[in-house]
Amino acid sequence: MELTFYTDYALRVLMYVALKRPQLCTIREMATAYGISRNHLIKVVHRLAQAGFLRTLRGKGGGVTLGRNPKDISIGEVVRYTEGPLRVAECFRGPDNHCVISTSCELARVLKEACDNFLATLDRYTLEDLLVRHAALRKALNMAVNKSCSERLS
Repeated sequence: MELTFYTDYALRVLMYVALKRPQLCTIREMATAYGISRNHLIKVVHRLAQAGFLRTLRGKGGGVTLGRNPKDISIGEVVRYTEGPLRVAECFRGPDNHCVISTSCELARVLKEACDNFLATLDRYTLEDLLVRHAALRKALNMAVNKSCSERLS
């Protein structure tokens, strides 16, 4: 199973914004830090804001901040939101399923169990859990260390 780039970028955006708290972030700085297309991140940030994961502030001095506390953002919730239903095989596609053995095959049951376990694992972790090594993450992203942020995450 592989997550889409969209979900990968969404998780990275949330991590970046959480690491930068309480300062606002810009899409340009996140695109530069990750080496990702600014246009891709615009779409990701917009959708995360629609869901309440992020808040956006327009105008001069505007930017992006978290919409909720990192401990209240489940990784499973983000993945479900960005990926939609996980359809790992044709038999999960409802009316678009044209597999001739799907009515007598156990593969769908096994794959559903695997997906359920995958999401259950992600549900056990929050955005806050991904920030445990915040100093190393900031260094890897060439972020200036904000003393108040470092103290709060320690």
